[in-house]
Formats: sequence, structure tokens, C-alpha cells
Amino acid sequence: MRLRLILISLLGYVCYLSSATALTYKLHAHEFACFYAHAQEKGLKLAFYFAVQSGGSFDVDFSVVGPNEKTILEGTKERQGDFVFTAKEPGEYRFCFNNEMSTFAEKMVDFEISVENESKDAKLPSKQGTSPEQTSALEESILKVSRDLSTINRNQKYFRTRENRNMSTVKSTESRIFNFSVMESLLMISMAGLQVFIVRFFFQGARKGWLKELREVILSVGITRSIRNLPREQGIYPLSD
Repeated sequence: MRLRLILISLLGYVCYLSSATALTYKLHAHEFACFYAHAQEKGLKLAFYFAVQSGGSFDVDFSVVGPNEKTILEGTKERQGDFVFTAKEPGEYRFCFNNEMSTFAEKMVDFEISVENESKDAKLPSKQGTSPEQTSALEESILKVSRDLSTINRNQKYFRTRENRNMSTVKSTESRIFNFSVMESLLMISMAGLQVFIVRFFFQGARKGWLKELREVILSVGITRSIRNLPREQGIYPLSD
């Protein structure tokens, strides 16, 4: 029972030492978005993680600005990043994403901002009869578990990012294949219709020419016969053959 109470107290202590915010944000084209974290005192650890899940080439511009408007971190066309830095002065820190380079592509950005206090000066609650060495050992074990959980969490985020990017690539490829197939089918139907039209045009033109020649022959033969049948008394003689 004592051990359980000590473990619960240590877990509460570790949770007290850090605060984190994890968000997923849709960054529209030509958008500049900023998020804020407040460091209450100097010396706190600020962790910043982000990954572009989908959209465009899976890249984004980012920057981290301190309370004195001094740029701490910045990057262009980055797919993901994981940074930890120490707050040199208390105040509000700004974490910004810039998608002004994209004309129409929206991007889904998964990011996390955490403020961690590594101070160990706070006194841990302990039961009567518990030695300081035992409490210290439990504290180290809890901190080690916390670090391992942090590593597992980051690995899960990494694999999740890869899965989302691969799924986005598959969907994009599927959409392109479908559109290309539709265009190819329409092109084949158009070519078939054009071929039928050309063949019909040739046959109709040949038939019209043949009928015209036949009509001219009939008219010439009829005129010749009518001239031959005229009486000789009228002074008209048929043409010689």
C-alpha cells in the first residue's frame, strides 16, 4: 500500500513538471498561423515537434520566436522537426507555420508544444519509515519510465506520419490513374467517332461525283439523239459519228 501511494505521488510529480499541447491543424494556402506557449521562469525546457501529414510536397516553413522577438529556430520546406531548447527568459514564445508558398495546396500539420521543468528541488511526499535512498531510486525509475514513454510516443508519431504520407500518396496516385483512364477512354471514343465521320465523308463525296458524271452523260446522249431525229427538210443534219 505504501509503495502504491509513493508511485502515485511520483507520477503526479512528474506530470506536474511538464505540460504539453498536441494539436492537428489544417494550414490553408497562403496562410500564416502561430501558436503560443508561456514560460513562467527562466531555465525551462521547451520541446517543439511537428510533422506534415498530408498536402502538397509534405513540407512547410516554420519559425520559433522568443519574448524579445528574437528568432530561436527557423526552417524552410521542412517535412518534420523535433527540437528542444532552454528558455533564456520568461515570457511568451511563438511557434509559427507559413504556407504562403503554396498556391492552392492545403496541408495537415500535426504538432506538439511542451514546457518541461527539470528542477528536482521540490520535495516528494514520502511515507514515514521510507528511506531517502529508496525514494530517490523510485524517483529515478519513474523518470526513466517517463523518458521511455516519451521515446515510444515519438516513435508512434513517426510511424503515424509515414502511414499518413503513404496513404496520401496512394490516394493521389489512385486519383491520377482514374483521371487518366477516363481521359484515355474519352480520347478513344472521340477517335472512333472521327474515323467514322471521315469514312462517311469520303463515301458520300465519291457517290456525289459518280452521280454528277452519270447525269452529264445522260444529258449529252439525249441531246445527240434529239438532234439526229430532226427532219432534214428543216436544213438541220445530224452530226457525223
